[in-house]
Amino acid sequence: MKEGSLEAPDRQPLDWKNPEFYDRDSLYGELERVYDICHGCRRCVSLCDSFPTLFDLVDESDTFEVDGVDKADYMKVVDQCYLCDLCAETKCPYLPPHEWAVDFPHLMLRAKAYKFAQKDTTWRDRLITSTDPIFDTISLPGISALANAAAGNGALRSLGDRLGIHPEAPLPEFHSNTTSRRHPDEIGASLTATPCQRTTGKVAIYITCYGDHNEPEVLDDMIAVLNHNGIPVRLLKDARCCGMPKLELGDLKKVESLKDANLPIFLEAIEDGYDIIAPIPSCVLMYKQELPLMFPEDADVAKVRAAFFDPFEYLMLRHKAGLVKTDFKSTLGKVAYHVACHQRVQNIGMKTRDFLQLIEGTEVTAIERCSGHDGTYAVKSETYEKAMKIARPVVNRVKQAEPDSFGSDCPMAGRLIAHGLEGGWEDNPDARSEHPLSMVRRAYGI
Repeated sequence: MKEGSLEAPDRQPLDWKNPEFYDRDSLYGELERVYDICHGCRRCVSLCDSFPTLFDLVDESDTFEVDGVDKADYMKVVDQCYLCDLCAETKCPYLPPHEWAVDFPHLMLRAKAYKFAQKDTTWRDRLITSTDPIFDTISLPGISALANAAAGNGALRSLGDRLGIHPEAPLPEFHSNTTSRRHPDEIGASLTATPCQRTTGKVAIYITCYGDHNEPEVLDDMIAVLNHNGIPVRLLKDARCCGMPKLELGDLKKVESLKDANLPIFLEAIEDGYDIIAPIPSCVLMYKQELPLMFPEDADVAKVRAAFFDPFEYLMLRHKAGLVKTDFKSTLGKVAYHVACHQRVQNIGMKTRDFLQLIEGTEVTAIERCSGHDGTYAVKSETYEKAMKIARPVVNRVKQAEPDSFGSDCPMAGRLIAHGLEGGWEDNPDARSEHPLSMVRRAYGI
């Protein structure tokens, strides 16, 4: 039996429709097997709190082994996993094709799905992962202003703590003038699309829940950058949530229903000659990896996967063909760039860093550590402090870089990093994270 593997990870399909997937004895048997392998390796201890939780349980047991851990505590490990996939994609030497076939994120997902099937989820978690109805409601004119004011009100935040939302957690700002409302469906339709590499030169933007309601300025910047480079744009305004929040909850049937709602919209755009990109790495990952692993025999899922791109992956493909303008009007200086986890595990390389470095005089410090935000993890009362601890190395790296700008492809990660910097970055204590697309638009001067 070989120790470890140097072969490329081969993530296997998720057998989530098999009744055994939800069988308690089968699940706990696999948890024990994998926990024992992880205990003997401990390579992932610095990634998140799942592994320290597991190793503390083992180290505090009578046997100093997994067999001494009470099975009732197994789910404590699961509760700390936010499915970043870094352990599988960047650390684990036992992922398939290794014969031990360890896929820790998929096992955690199975456990979350089991918990959801057993109705072992909180009202709060079901609510805050229902992004479509919640975000649509909060973004209504008048309500968004009240919600933003409440987010800054100490008394109301204390009340929110009773509901499980930490009073110090940075919350997103909501906009009534959403991306869907401020732009027409087609932008730059007069531009002539030029295909190259795997790209058609026409982009349909999956604006996402977060991009629509919380960061419409990033979508403004994305559209401007694409149009500046001769790329016509279509906004997919009727698309629903990608399903990542429900995936993290273990509600796999809801993930399926969201997929079924979005596929016709995406397929229509593909048939019209468009490629698809999205501003949030997690949403890209859902269609490039998570859904293909959940539905490995679905030809439509495979077709969408082939047409889905990270924004800077797309721009770098175009750059290699000489189809991206490098007429930048100003430099960005020193940039501290956080590489989002759900972008790292797409295995596309540091395309954002590579593009930023095309800007003359720009020096990029790439930070490959988890920001700690991870979906809803950083806003929950019970995990906020842990999220800030996970974010600390990233915050320290930003401070050490002394950058002119900092940011992440994940706006949520950027916001938590900025939150950690408050009062700690002497030269600019009020600094805000800036999305790399916004940096590029600024450098273009458009």
